Amino acid sequence: MASDNKPVTVALSGNPNAGKTTIFNNLTGGRQHVGNWPGVTVEKKEGTTRFDGSELRVIDLPGTYSLTAYSLEEVIVRDYVTLENPDLVVDIVDASNIERNLYLTTQLMELGVHVVIALNMMDVATARGINIDIELLSELLGIPVVPTVGLRNRGTEELKSTILSTVKGVARFRDIKVNYGKDIEEEISKLQQAIEQDERVSEEFLGNYSSRWLAVKLLEEDEKVEEDLSKYSEPGSALFKQVEASRGHLFSVFSEDIETVIVDNRYGFVAGVVREAVEREFEEPITLSDRIDRILTNRVLGFPFFALFMWLMFFLTFFLGKYPMNWIDHLMRGLGNLINTNITSPAWLQSMLVDGVVGGVGSVLVFLPQIFIIFICISILEDTGYMARAAFIMDRIMHWLGLHGKSFIPLLMGFGCNVPAVMATRTLESDKDRMITILVNPLMSCTARLPVYALFTAAFFAAHQGTVTFSIYLLGIILAIAMAKLFRRFLFPGESEPFVMELPPYRLPTLKGTFIHMWERGSMFLRKAGTVILAGSVVMWILSYLPPGVEYGSGASLAGKIGHVLEPLVKPLGFDWRAAVALLFGFVAKEIVVSTYGTLLGVGENRAMISSGLNQFFTPLTAYGFMAFTLIYTPCLATIAVIKKETGSWKWTAFAIGYSLLLAWIVAFVIYRVGLLLGLRG
Repeated sequence: MASDNKPVTVALSGNPNAGKTTIFNNLTGGRQHVGNWPGVTVEKKEGTTRFDGSELRVIDLPGTYSLTAYSLEEVIVRDYVTLENPDLVVDIVDASNIERNLYLTTQLMELGVHVVIALNMMDVATARGINIDIELLSELLGIPVVPTVGLRNRGTEELKSTILSTVKGVARFRDIKVNYGKDIEEEISKLQQAIEQDERVSEEFLGNYSSRWLAVKLLEEDEKVEEDLSKYSEPGSALFKQVEASRGHLFSVFSEDIETVIVDNRYGFVAGVVREAVEREFEEPITLSDRIDRILTNRVLGFPFFALFMWLMFFLTFFLGKYPMNWIDHLMRGLGNLINTNITSPAWLQSMLVDGVVGGVGSVLVFLPQIFIIFICISILEDTGYMARAAFIMDRIMHWLGLHGKSFIPLLMGFGCNVPAVMATRTLESDKDRMITILVNPLMSCTARLPVYALFTAAFFAAHQGTVTFSIYLLGIILAIAMAKLFRRFLFPGESEPFVMELPPYRLPTLKGTFIHMWERGSMFLRKAGTVILAGSVVMWILSYLPPGVEYGSGASLAGKIGHVLEPLVKPLGFDWRAAVALLFGFVAKEIVVSTYGTLLGVGENRAMISSGLNQFFTPLTAYGFMAFTLIYTPCLATIAVIKKETGSWKWTAFAIGYSLLLAWIVAFVIYRVGLLLGLRG
């Protein structure tokens, strides 16, 4: 337990879609820190808050349905609770789906940790005619239960008070155990005795776990527990002999997998609790979510509505974004003029600051409003619950491709950033599904490409920016479908695994939650602008400025010479050497494509002058081909690095680089040549 002057460590657990993130935001407000869990790239959120003179350190654990260690998220939650020993675990339970959510609660109780239930979404439960006796529920479970409505910030103060009173031993806490029945309980007792009698296991391993929990996990054939125990006890020891004997006996009794029996008993315990503490005014209510789903997830109407929402997102991005973009544009030009006026010598320093730093970074920062708007739209779609519907709508297409329905979730995440999207493939149980999803994920157009689309559509398709950009995103989806089909047919043959999608109820997103999600994503872009894009812009300036005496950004500069070497590769696509240089630097980060043109054209961050310069080297036909090439070709270095990490193979990483580069060239070539055949100006 935490002392009076030591922060109280509180871990938040819960099922996905139970409102855990909202509760975390309510508890911590703006005092949050985002990083990664040690040794893995899964996001870790921490925050702090003060209450009644005490500091609460809140850890947001990954959402999970159980602690069975089948997924990385489950391992992270289990290891943190058992090894880091938080003072208390707050289990966020969806009151409107209480029977499903309490399954995780039973597993937390088995770990022997102090638990407080935040019974969230009480308003949704009430609207569905679900009445919960809070006091009786707490009595039956033996742990404190606090009703909350996270979206309206109700119950937050009561939750903080209950956390402190539980940690200080004031709140009532009873050690309730799931009774697995006479046969299983006897074998649990035998295993507990064997664990405690194994001297090395008892002294070096048992401290982090209760012997009962370990016994249950051994009966469930939990591979991670077995692996950990084998470091302290030999496979032929008395402990492991007892494990085999207990499993054999129970199999002979039940004639089925013992894990299934244990799971059934847990759900039986939960069902008993719910039967006592929960009353329903009517059965199977037709909720507002059900009525909406009859339209939005309809077999015929579902996909057109999905396409409409995507188009509307891009329309709003460009329509609303043009005003703040002009403000940033004027600000950047003013900064450039200020430097020109006050720093006149040496000439190279003035040029580097104006053309390299302000011109390079500024030409990308000007698109910041559009990036933030698209993140707001994505956050709203996620927070309302529609994103889960999008995966449900696409599930049939995923199965037609031979992919797991869950594959659409990381593909959808790719619209934000391909790096976390590739990481999200860890939720896929099938290695084949996972590999295919990783390989096609970069075809989902991330926001790093958005500045390129915004620049070229403004220059060549000003009246239809949203529609043209939507067509580029749609092209990426079509290509991902085609490549996934090919990969399943030739590289990873076999059937996909069955999939069931749970649809959370529709919810009205909060302004605070939406902007927190927007900032979490958008701040990554700002950090990139101050590091990767800045460094790339300075390197591009050096190549455009040297050797001394040549015209800045001309074909005689180092950048020009590099471009002329690469030009024969892109000439069949209708591109010139400048495009080759821009695409080359786009390997580092796609935003640098824009800053490269600003540097090469010597017009800095001035969007109007960049657009005017582009009209000298592109036509609408080649501009569209260039956007398509930018969409498809080799992903940024960060994505390449995470592909290597997730696949564990240089071979597949090289394949991802090579096939996307070849595919980009073929698609751009087809666009250009077909356009010429149709009489379009190349």
